[in-house]
Amino acid sequence: MRIPRIVIAGTHSGSGKTSVTVAMLRALQRRGLQVQPFKAGPDFIDPSLHTAAAGRASRNLDSWLLPRPTVTELFARAAEGSDLAVVEGVMGLFDGYRGGGEEGSTAEVAKWLGAPVVLVVDAAGAVRSVAAIAMGFTAFDPDLTIAGVIVTRVGSGRHLTWLQEALEAAGIPLLGMLPWDSRLQLPERHLGLVPAEEQSAERTIAALADAAEAHLDLDAILRAAKQSPPLVVPGPLVFPLMPIQAGIRIGVARDAAFTFYYQDALDLLESRGAKIVPFSPIGDRAIPDVQGLYLGGGFPEAHAERLSANRWMRDSIRRAINAGMPVYAECGGLMYLCRDLIDQAGTRHEMVGTLAATATMQPQLMALGYVTLEAEDDTLLLRRGESARGHEFHFSTIHFDEPEPLAFRSHEGRGLRDGRDGISRANLLASYTHLHFAGTPVLAERFVEACRRYQETVNRE
Repeated sequence: MRIPRIVIAGTHSGSGKTSVTVAMLRALQRRGLQVQPFKAGPDFIDPSLHTAAAGRASRNLDSWLLPRPTVTELFARAAEGSDLAVVEGVMGLFDGYRGGGEEGSTAEVAKWLGAPVVLVVDAAGAVRSVAAIAMGFTAFDPDLTIAGVIVTRVGSGRHLTWLQEALEAAGIPLLGMLPWDSRLQLPERHLGLVPAEEQSAERTIAALADAAEAHLDLDAILRAAKQSPPLVVPGPLVFPLMPIQAGIRIGVARDAAFTFYYQDALDLLESRGAKIVPFSPIGDRAIPDVQGLYLGGGFPEAHAERLSANRWMRDSIRRAINAGMPVYAECGGLMYLCRDLIDQAGTRHEMVGTLAATATMQPQLMALGYVTLEAEDDTLLLRRGESARGHEFHFSTIHFDEPEPLAFRSHEGRGLRDGRDGISRANLLASYTHLHFAGTPVLAERFVEACRRYQETVNRE
């Protein structure tokens, strides 16, 4: 497969790589190019901004959650028919699962894809040191191709001239810059940037694209992307050659409160015979005509007042669960199923009430990182003894009125309590862990099959 591709990587989190990526996506779209965006790592928020900028759904390429053949398959499937693929990295270029290896890093994804790297360096308060940093990154792994550097937070024309002199002396191409300008700042919140679904991002995206057209060497970046070697793509391993005809409908909570989904995971459910039906727990009065519910993560705490006020939806979900409808809930979805949610201001909001528990926002991060779930009981998705990789990231804790048995041992995770996670009932699975179905495709198959059995039960009644 020949597809021009480029990886936008940073020296560290906060270097400005999301701003550079969004700026490039929209600027190249303005040229009439079809640009397919991707995000290395497990992040949900940056892809929402990519999607808004490029007009194509961004996909996650996580080399810890997903094996190499799967990453390649997902990349090729989404990039087919596009003019260019742009992959935004995670954290710093070489940061990943652990300090001793590249697993889960942007560097690993870049090497798997055979893609050149553009390094984004925060130049605030530095000049020649930027060249030293770039030289160190270029020399650290000779198997990577670093095409050049983009500097961010450049304070003046003189600052830029000095940076050009320093990088030229080091023999490192300068591919452009973004100035220090408040109009180019993407809004932030406690989990990082604010998702595109929750903000009017268009003005900032347009301003970033203007800056890209004025200050980035887009032609040089395109030339570097076109130097990517042919990509060997394995035969279909995750997605079938012929998708199964949709036989059941799965309602997916999609609004400002619930935005954390892997697009490929939703596509995988559809490939297994499901039709995805979005609905809004904030705005709709009842769940749609579906045979299952997927309540993903997001920011229910930021919209708790409106979620609580919609008692019709809360009642509708509770009745569906009580009637036996299969429901899978992750993190924010778990919090929504609790009886109460206490927000950052200490205000208590009534939620669905399926779980006799209270979700409470904390002032500090409670869990962050990759985890492996090991099932100690049969659940909706995993059977006893099976395991799946996931990701945990939350500021909340859950307190149950009475001790609740938990189905998973969360290796290297906090989970709901003492390294254990997963409220499991016959038709319900709720946990803090975000799973990517493409990493363990049988999860999607089992969820769809549970929904199909529920449909058959309803039809017999």
